[in-house]
This record gives sequence, C-alpha cells and structure tokens, in this order.
Amino acid sequence: METTDLTPRFWSPDVLWLTVIAAVLTVLLLRARRHERTVFVNTLWLFLLGVIGQASAGAVYALDFPSAAKTVYAVFRIISAIALIRLFGFGVFRLLLPLLGRDLPRIIEDLAIVVAYVVYGFVQLRGAGVDLSSLITTSAILTAVLAFSMQDTLGNLLGGLAIQLDNSVRVGDWVRVDDLVGRVRDIRWRSTLIETRNWETVVIPNSALMKSRVAILGRIEGAPLQWRRILNFMVDPAVPPARVIAIVDEEMRELAMTNVARTPAASCVLYGFESGNLRYQLRYFLTDLMEDDLTDSMVRVHLFASLQRAGIRIAEPQHTTHAIQRDEAHAETVRRRELTRRLEMLGRVGLFAGLSENEKAEVAERLQYAPFARGDVITKQGNTAHWLYIMAFGDAEVLYEPPSGPPQVLALLQPGQFFGEMALMTGDARTATVVAKTDVECWRLDRASVQQLLQTRPEIAEEVKRVIGARRGELERAREAFTASAVDASAARQGDLLGRIRRFLGLGA
Repeated sequence: METTDLTPRFWSPDVLWLTVIAAVLTVLLLRARRHERTVFVNTLWLFLLGVIGQASAGAVYALDFPSAAKTVYAVFRIISAIALIRLFGFGVFRLLLPLLGRDLPRIIEDLAIVVAYVVYGFVQLRGAGVDLSSLITTSAILTAVLAFSMQDTLGNLLGGLAIQLDNSVRVGDWVRVDDLVGRVRDIRWRSTLIETRNWETVVIPNSALMKSRVAILGRIEGAPLQWRRILNFMVDPAVPPARVIAIVDEEMRELAMTNVARTPAASCVLYGFESGNLRYQLRYFLTDLMEDDLTDSMVRVHLFASLQRAGIRIAEPQHTTHAIQRDEAHAETVRRRELTRRLEMLGRVGLFAGLSENEKAEVAERLQYAPFARGDVITKQGNTAHWLYIMAFGDAEVLYEPPSGPPQVLALLQPGQFFGEMALMTGDARTATVVAKTDVECWRLDRASVQQLLQTRPEIAEEVKRVIGARRGELERAREAFTASAVDASAARQGDLLGRIRRFLGLGA
C-alpha cells in the first residue's frame, strides 16, 4: 500500500508537466528581467530540490522506513509547492502584467503570493482531515494577541502597504522628511530606505513616514523633474531695484549653465528689507537634484561677476560709524595701488603705447573694472556698443553667429588685447559675440572717454583702423560661408572705414 501511495504520485505525468512548466517559466523570466536572475534561478532550484526529495522518499520506503518515507515525501512536496507558487507569482506580476501595461507595487505581489501560500496550506490541512473551523477560531485568538503585542511592527507593515498602494511616494523620488533630504531607494514592508547626497542610507520606519510631513521634490504633474532653488543676496538701497532685477534677469537669460533649466527661466525678485539694505532672491530651477550645492555655487559666481561689472556691490548690514584720519589714509593708499595696477596694464596694450605718463594716468582714472566668469557673454552680436574692453586676465573667444548654423570661432583674445572698438567707433551694432573662455578680468572705457582720447591723439584712429581692418577680414571670411553678398560689400566698407570713424566721433572727414 505504501509503495503504491508514493511512487505513482511522484512519477505521474502531472509532476513531469509541472517541472517542464517551471523550467520554461524561469527561462522566460530570465529573458525579460535579467537583473533578477538570482531570484528566479534560486526559486527553480528550490522546486527541483522538492521534486528530487519526493523521489528520494521511494528509496527511504524501500529501506523499510514507511513512516519516515511519508514524512520526507510530505516535506519535499510542500517545498516544491511553495517554489512553484512563487514562480507562478513572478510570472503573473513580473512578466504578464508588465506586458499588459500594468506594473503593480511589489507589496501587492508579495501579498498575493502569501495568500496563495495560505490557501494551499488550508487545502492540504483539509485533505489531511483537520477541522478548519476550530483552527480558524484558535487562529483568530492568536492573531489578536499577536496584533496587540506587535503594534509597532504591524503599523510599519500597514504603512508600507498604504504608501505603495496610493503611489504617493515612489522609488526614485527625491523627498524631504523633516530635515532629511534624499532619494528613495526602496520601499519595504517595515521601512523605507532614503539615500542622501552625503552617501548615507537612512532607514525610516514606515509608520513614522506616514505620520511625518513628506515633501516630494521636483515633481509636478506634466512637467520634467526640476526643483526651484533660491539664492539670497543684498544690495545697497542707493541702487534702483529695477536696475538690479534687469541686470540679473538679462545675465541669467544669456547664460547656458549645466543643471540650470532654461524653462521656466530664472528670475530675480525684491524679497524684503533687512539691516538697511534691500534683500533680493535669484530663483532658478535645478535639473539634477544631486548637484544642488555645486550648481548653487556656479550660479553665485556668475551673479557676483555680473553685479561687479555693473558697479553694484554685495551689501553688508549697515551700521553708523565715525571715520578717522587713518581710514582716509588707508583708502588713499588703496586707490593709488589700484591706479598703479591699471597703469601697468595699460603699458602692455599697444594701442596706448604712444601716450605720455599723464595721458595714461588720465585714461587709468576713467577705466571701470569688469570681471566675467567662465562662460559669460561679454559682448553680444547685434547689441549696441557702449564700451571699449581691455583684457587684463584670462582668455576669451570671438564668435560669429550666423543666422542659421552653429557659432564659428574667429579668434582668441588674451591679456593685453582690446576689443569692442569696431562697433563703438563706427556706430554699427556689435558684429561678433565675445564669450569668456576662462574667468576673465577686463577694464572698459566708455564712448565719451574714447572720443576725448581720439580728439587729443588723432593718430590712434590709424592704429584702430589697422586692427579693425584685420578683424573685419576675419569676419568677412566667416560670413562668406553663409552670405554671398558679403564679398561684394567688403571693399566698399573697408575703403570708407576711417571716414566713418571720424564722422561718428565728430572729428570731421
């Protein structure tokens, strides 16, 4: 009796077909989800272990151990059933439903597999003749006792289930929980794992997460992932707010910076009044939330440089103090040191080589400091010219921007060279764009100062004409690739160049 009970059940076609189905299902899962290979292969090995264990029960029975054979058979049959249920669960939730366009939370999959285990267990118990009604009554009492003694654990389990069911927080989201900011790496039964920018993984119990105020960063319906950042700075109230806002807005519009979104555009607002100054906020959208501090630093560098070029100083809290003579003497020393620095810079510029020391000192007094950060647009093609720029530090590229097509590099400007003279002295719009290739320090001279200099030194116009002629030739060669008429008009413009400079500055023909 015992032999006919064990052997036929193992060698029945049902077991063989289930083995084939398990193997095929594992192969399909491996092809669809290679990154979960270990889970699928281990589950298949568990199923095969159960099948082999059932086969070994026949050998145990042959050794005249019928009770042990029954036990071995029952244990390994349960093992193979658990593995098979798990494989079918994987097939439904990780293979079939994704093909139908539905990707349910992992907790739903786990719950479904657990329910299948329970149903299988009840079926086996009923087949063994166990009274399920008394078992259910006993289980209810035991469940109540366990629920009372494991309130926190159950709270975490239910919290994890609720988080995944309502899809409020998803794996990959950037979140802020109290003072913690990080990216959700995984949502488990008991806890949620959050990775911070400091390479820390913080484990938050799901019950605590459900009770906390959670901000999901960078997520808004129908928009790409980007997070608004706010940079505060203060400016003296003597500077009109409209001027500060216009300068900063224009700077951010022209600037193409990594991790800074172009849409929505960055903006500057007057935020408040503090310690006798005006507090402004520069608001921009960050596209890579991992690079918040680095991008903030880059934006501040460009903001500081643009304000310095405009002659606007970042303000400090104002206090009433009494000036003493030593402070005035120190200020005079600083002014003379700065003037000496300007004179040394002018001495390296060929345009001013013929000036006397007094003339150089007069030009130095009129110079305005203009720093630029890497990537800043110093002059823009098509804009009106107001300044002559003199390079003191760094490198800048001269770009011709055709109506269509990418910009073309015309020249590299280095310390001791000047630019902006063509548009300033002919009255035309800027003919090229100059971009800071590195951090750049320039000095700039306004139109009135240039005009006064040419009135006292008309021969400088000849040097300017020579430089303009050389640079215009480079520009015309770049334009030939885009505009056929540029060659025909080149000779006429070159011949009248000096006359146009003189007429525009009121020096006569």
